Amino acid sequence: MAIGLMVVVFGVALFLQGLELGIFPIGKNLSNEFARKGSLPLLMIFGFSLGFAAVIAEPALIAVASQAEVISEGRINGMTLRVLVALSVGVVVALGVVRILLGHALHWYMIIGYIIVVIVTFFAPAEIVGLAYDSGGVTTNIVTVPLIAALGIGLAVSVRGRNPLIHGFGLVGLAVMVPMISVQVYGILVYSFGEARELGQAVVSAVPAAPPEVVENTSDSLVLGMLRDLLTMFRDVLPIIAVILIFQYAVIRKHIAHVHKVMGGFVLVIVGLYAFVVGLKMGLFPIGQSMAEQLIGLDTWLYVYLFAFAIGFATTMAEPALIAIGQKAEDVAKGRLNANAIRLLVAAGVAVGITIGVHRIISGDSIHYYIMAGYAVVILTTLLAPKYIVALAYDLGGVTTSEVTVPLVTALGIGLATQIEGRNVMIDGFGLIAFASIFPILSVMLYAIAVELINGRQGSHP
Repeated sequence: MAIGLMVVVFGVALFLQGLELGIFPIGKNLSNEFARKGSLPLLMIFGFSLGFAAVIAEPALIAVASQAEVISEGRINGMTLRVLVALSVGVVVALGVVRILLGHALHWYMIIGYIIVVIVTFFAPAEIVGLAYDSGGVTTNIVTVPLIAALGIGLAVSVRGRNPLIHGFGLVGLAVMVPMISVQVYGILVYSFGEARELGQAVVSAVPAAPPEVVENTSDSLVLGMLRDLLTMFRDVLPIIAVILIFQYAVIRKHIAHVHKVMGGFVLVIVGLYAFVVGLKMGLFPIGQSMAEQLIGLDTWLYVYLFAFAIGFATTMAEPALIAIGQKAEDVAKGRLNANAIRLLVAAGVAVGITIGVHRIISGDSIHYYIMAGYAVVILTTLLAPKYIVALAYDLGGVTTSEVTVPLVTALGIGLATQIEGRNVMIDGFGLIAFASIFPILSVMLYAIAVELINGRQGSHP
């Protein structure tokens, strides 16, 4: 465990350094060049291509799509679902770019969007709701979040009259929301008109029961196994790199400034991310899984709730993408926000959300009512919150469902649904990721509302 946690620290350090050298500069430079060209169609095509490429090869989405095929008894096609989610994210990033250029505030987009989410959830079959929300959560990974955020902030800085805090953030929040709608609509259609089919034991076994091994041996060689995993990570980000290179050299027709630094940054991001994930699997995942199994066996559920809260808080505080976005928010807010306070608020939100999600599994309640009530409160809070915090709050909700949180939270949900009598793993085991997304949005916006109220009272009583 100690060695694993040391590897985690090393991985985070490399990852953050790689972001500063490679991903943030390339996102900012591309935004500046497109803004200088003043071509809206080009910007939309780039936004769509970046969003689609970032999601189509996402490993977590591939896993969720295979689980959706099992849960629907073959009604839902895994590849169709992946393409649908990738198209949704591509379209929403393109529209998000237009929003920044037009200078629209994000809150009306999110309020109308989540009203649609709640309405669609009311009609969606129980078998698809948890996975639809999970598929929205897994669209934002540790590499794509900083890149999409860099694109939005870069555009907001480049366009005169735009505020980086109000207009620059929000692309990640939109990328999380829209797949929730499209997947549920798809689920309604296939459950209304599709037919179930036999899948066989081989496909049913695709639903994971536990996180994978730290490094799988290849031909009994640990080194070859590590190299294979590193190459797999490179393969996953290859579509994103391809989109950047095509638009940089074929559309903008300029060489990348300090190309050696940018390339070095991307390498550091991949190696740092790999070290980080390996460290987590060595130090946190095994003990997390074994503790969950042992706690379920006790006479009281209190310790299960405490464990869910603690694991939600700890994994979120360690989330590299959250650290990066929090720091970027502090920079553009110019002293109005504190990166460490943001991390604490988001971690507390995730902890509360996962605890409530665990309670839903233990009690056997339907996810429909929890999700609809949660997003109804989010909509109300969005109306009341200061406008400078709304876009960032929604982005932070997306940041929490990355390579750190997703595997552990998924394993916890499946473990609980497997161990508790009368629970359906396919229906009750999924959906915790949705709870991990909702409550950070609330915690950040409620904090901003409280600060405004305190400042207002101090201003009225000098």
